[in-house]
Amino acid sequence: MDERLQMWLVRHGETEWSLNGAHAGITDVALTDRGRHQAAMIGRHLEGKRFVRVLTSPRERARETCRLAGFGNVAQTEDAIQEWNYGSYEGKTASEIRQVRPEWSIWKDGPRGGETIDQVAARAKSVITDFVSCAGAVLLFSHAHFLRILAACWLGLEPDTGRFLAMDVASLSILGHERETRVIRLWNDFAGLLPTRKVRALDSHGNNVRRTQVKR
Repeated sequence: MDERLQMWLVRHGETEWSLNGAHAGITDVALTDRGRHQAAMIGRHLEGKRFVRVLTSPRERARETCRLAGFGNVAQTEDAIQEWNYGSYEGKTASEIRQVRPEWSIWKDGPRGGETIDQVAARAKSVITDFVSCAGAVLLFSHAHFLRILAACWLGLEPDTGRFLAMDVASLSILGHERETRVIRLWNDFAGLLPTRKVRALDSHGNNVRRTQVKR
């Protein structure tokens, strides 16, 4: 197995719905100002890296993240990597759903009127099948639930194992190999994605002694 084969996963930047915990599947929700800044920072982190294919979900939040990261001109829109269709639970938070269905879990119970977890996993497996024929790295701009299920399928685990793989907005994850074994090389990472600022370090007399780069 060629160890260069890797799948780089980017979850889209912040939206109002991601802030509120609302389930955003097929709805087009725009990035916030912070989300647009996050997308630009992802682009700076990925600058100079070579990808044999770049795919984006058709949803606006993923396409805008892709564009602001600098890959809009080379990305292909791929329906298979769009977010879980939440059916009648679209736009609702888990707390709101549990007012009607106590103990509800998207991983165990799924949405009403939307996709089952197995249907989402089937899409993920089709992407993996397409991916393994590539010699190089593929970059995907997509969504949390889909990417978590994709990772579980990549490892040969049940789709609901994705519940253990928390994924924040504007994070980077990498699926790859260790020799012949499929592994997670990086998960939910922000290293290099946050801007730096200069901080003055003062001695006991208030004199400037050095400048340090820190993350914020």
